[in-house]
Amino acid sequence: MSSWIFKILRPPEWQSAKADKNYAGSPIDIADGFIHFSTIEQLSDTAEKHFADVPTVHFLAFDAALWSGDTLKWEPSRGGASFPHVYDTLDVTKAHCHWHVKRDNEGGFDVSPITKWVQKND
Repeated sequence: MSSWIFKILRPPEWQSAKADKNYAGSPIDIADGFIHFSTIEQLSDTAEKHFADVPTVHFLAFDAALWSGDTLKWEPSRGGASFPHVYDTLDVTKAHCHWHVKRDNEGGFDVSPITKWVQKND
């Protein structure tokens, strides 16, 4: 399993996160009490399910080893799969990589460049 986990942000969330550095999360993150992340295998489905209302998103890659103890928890979610959840604010300056992705011609988000990056950096 890859040690990379990913946060997806809408453009206004990305602007806020860049300005504040310590991002408290999206409205759903705040309501749930943790910041939602996805693995590379979950990334495309998460983008399609939760970001279908926007034409562009920002993907940020983080090394899961950044968090220790109970700060990062792998918890069951969609379909019973374990998803990474961070119980802390997010310092976006610790992202290893950032992608600004527009919807492709089929209406989805092409995560293949991110998958290739993971393959090179695992």
